[in-house]
Amino acid sequence: MDDSRPNVVAQQRFAQNRERLAPLDLRERFEQIYSENLWSSEESRSGEGSTLSETGSLREGLPRLLADIGAHSLLDIPCGDFHWLSAVDLGIPYIGADIVSGLVAQNRERYARPDRQFLHLDLTRDPLPPADAILCRDCLVHLSYANIALAFENIRRSEAQFVIMTTFLELGANRDIEDGDWRPLNFTLHPFHLPPPVAVLIEGCQEAGGAYRDKALGVWRTAALRGA
Repeated sequence: MDDSRPNVVAQQRFAQNRERLAPLDLRERFEQIYSENLWSSEESRSGEGSTLSETGSLREGLPRLLADIGAHSLLDIPCGDFHWLSAVDLGIPYIGADIVSGLVAQNRERYARPDRQFLHLDLTRDPLPPADAILCRDCLVHLSYANIALAFENIRRSEAQFVIMTTFLELGANRDIEDGDWRPLNFTLHPFHLPPPVAVLIEGCQEAGGAYRDKALGVWRTAALRGA
C-alpha cells in the first residue's frame, strides 16, 4: 500500500493547535484534546475510529480473539470514553484506564459495575493492574518513540501475557512524531522490530476513504517487547 496517505482528522487538528499544545506535558496534552474535542467526533470523544460504524468488526471479533489467546481478564489502556466497548459483552473482568481524569470519572458514573472498573493511569509511567491481556488500541500512534519505549517498558513490567496493539500491516516505514500528533505504525519494522503478531484482527477501517484499510489489532506476547 502507498505510504503517502491522506492525513486523518487527528493530524489536521494537531497541526492547527501545535503551538499551544507544545508547552504541555503528556497528561495535559490529552486533557486538552479531550476537553476541546479536538478529534472532532460528535459520537465519541475518542475520535472517529471509536464510532460504532468504525468498530463493527472489532465488536464482533474481540471476544473471540480474547478467548483464542486464553485471556480471562483485560486491561484496556487507554479506554477513552468506552463508547464502542460498552456495546460488547466481553464475558471477562474488565479494567479501563486512561490518562484523562475527566474520562475516567465519566466512565465510572456511566459504566462501572462489579466486573468493570475504571482507573486514572498513565501508560508510560504508572504501575499497571494485573490482567491476562492489555488492549492498547489507538494509543501508541499518538506517542513519540521516546514515550512508546516507556510504554513498552511498563507493559513488560506488568503481569500480562499478551498485548494487543494497533498496527498497520502494509505500512512500509515508521516515523517519529510529537506526542499528541498521529501517524500509522507497523511494529514489525524499525525501530521496534517485533516478530509477526501471533494473531491479527482486521478492523475494516474506512477513515480517509479507506486509505487505512490495513489497520488491525495485532497480538504479541509481552515478552516480545524486550528487544524493542
